[in-house]
Amino acid sequence: MEDTFKTISKPSQEVLHKDRKSKFFGYAFPLSKEDEVKSILDTLRKKHPTANHVCYAWQLGVESVKYRANDDGEPNNSAGMPIYGQIQSFGVTNVLVAVVRIFGGVKLGVGGLIQAYREGARLALETSEIVERVEYAKIDLIFEYPGMNKVMRILKQHQIHILSQKMELNCELKISVQKSKADKMIEIFQEVQGITVNKPN
Repeated sequence: MEDTFKTISKPSQEVLHKDRKSKFFGYAFPLSKEDEVKSILDTLRKKHPTANHVCYAWQLGVESVKYRANDDGEPNNSAGMPIYGQIQSFGVTNVLVAVVRIFGGVKLGVGGLIQAYREGARLALETSEIVERVEYAKIDLIFEYPGMNKVMRILKQHQIHILSQKMELNCELKISVQKSKADKMIEIFQEVQGITVNKPN
């Protein structure tokens, strides 16, 4: 189904890959929005105050995918993109993978860096618990109180989850629907007189 996706259930354990005295610490974190990236990276920098580079890549979304890859001062495309390649290779989304490098005095060259960052990312994702999740769409229903029974009957019939409700003369319900079924549910509610249906972006 197009509304299921793979992600990781919780932050991975710290993994360590060594290459010619350089240490590469790999981490993977579940991510629900872009705003979370900075604080995770700040935490890693505090944890490794002697680190020369904290390189990372993240991806969010299923249909409209957003991603970023960052080399953090390493040669262009030698760190962020190899990390992002592993995110794609594992087929996961809503995830941030970071590899922290502590330089060991020997230069690895671009090829060596690509390999080391790829390996750090691979180990981090390999130790992560990968789970399948369902993507949901939120829908707002606005109707007058007398329509309550009709609305509740539809919700029960389709086993729809209510996120929040405001019961007054004008009632508002926020519901959560499996994304692949959202358009069909909107159609059903639009056919009922007196219900306004909004699908927030």
